[in-house]
Amino acid sequence: MSRPASPLGSIGFRWLMLYRICTLLSYQVVSVTVGWHIYELTHDTLSLGLVGLAEVIPYFCVAPFSGYLVDHLPRRKLGAAACLLLAVNAAALALVAGNIVLHTHGTWPIYLAVAIGGVGRSFLGPVYNALFARVLRREQFTTGASMGSVVFQTGLILGPALGGLIVGALGKSIAYGSATVMALAAAATLLLMRVTEPALQQQRGPVLASIAEGARFVAGNQIMLGAMALDMFSVLLGGAVSMLPAFTKDILHAGAEAFGFLRAAPAIGSILVALWLTRHPLERHAGPVLLWAVACFGLCTIAFALSRNLWLSGALLVFYGMCDGVSVVMRSTIMQLVTPDDMRGRVSSINGIFVSSSNELGAFYDGVMAKLLGLVPAMILGGFVTLGVVTTTARLAPRLRRLDLRELQ
Repeated sequence: MSRPASPLGSIGFRWLMLYRICTLLSYQVVSVTVGWHIYELTHDTLSLGLVGLAEVIPYFCVAPFSGYLVDHLPRRKLGAAACLLLAVNAAALALVAGNIVLHTHGTWPIYLAVAIGGVGRSFLGPVYNALFARVLRREQFTTGASMGSVVFQTGLILGPALGGLIVGALGKSIAYGSATVMALAAAATLLLMRVTEPALQQQRGPVLASIAEGARFVAGNQIMLGAMALDMFSVLLGGAVSMLPAFTKDILHAGAEAFGFLRAAPAIGSILVALWLTRHPLERHAGPVLLWAVACFGLCTIAFALSRNLWLSGALLVFYGMCDGVSVVMRSTIMQLVTPDDMRGRVSSINGIFVSSSNELGAFYDGVMAKLLGLVPAMILGGFVTLGVVTTTARLAPRLRRLDLRELQ
């Protein structure tokens, strides 16, 4: 069979990728700057963990409803409104960092702004995934998901590096201001984008019943649920990124520029994997490859915790990102292939809850464990727990363990 046409041939897909990179750069610059800002004020790992908690609580509260709205309202306009909320969040942080509005050295205004950003972020994933299916044909989904991952990981590389460089050279206010401009650019991209959207659903029914329908769909699909749960628990319990500000300062004794480099290193690994999968889509033996990749993710976490050399730490984080990149592409591909178009917003919002559980809630968990056990022991324990998660998933989700993506196409 001939290969399907490249997704890059779709102008709608190219606009969608521009939207994604702008939102990622905005969010990542804010995330890096907030982490450095908070640790500079408190020198407390628990305070870093509270950043994740401040974002994930409003995200969890809004995400189910954001998915419902994406399925029932114009997606481009809803996404543009969410981008404007990100711009407001970044602008508020710029004013706080410069003591322009609130002349305070406390951290509560930062946490409040992070919470506002969490509300805006709850719409970004559902909007992206819903529009993804409108700009590509089904046979292009696997390659399109890999290309989307390349763009995603590129944002994860450029965002932290850019944030660290701006903070180190120009200060926190300028970093937050640059994130504001990027969020506004993302909103403009969606408004200029030309794509057909499905007719608005007239029979909407009860909101909570509609949300529950999406949750039942995910819970009833062992492959999708297994992939989401594997990613969530492995990153939640074994992730290392949230503690990088403390690790950079206290273990490696380096500055903001080194922090930006380390924060970007996992994304370098992920983008290498995504580029490979763009040319060589993962179909046969997809399940075993996914499980082995997550197991190696846990081993990289353990090795990183034991490293005391900046370059070795960076290299380990590259391998860490390569393993995570396999999970990102696999989860995205599975979700696009099995989800009906009229449920993409709700299913994507549920996926977003899993992802945020692993990232933001994981940041809080990492902060608490680092406070109780110490930074290095907490990371080592998390790596071993990830290996346990892989073993448990392989036993409880046999369809995921034996997955061949050709069966879903």
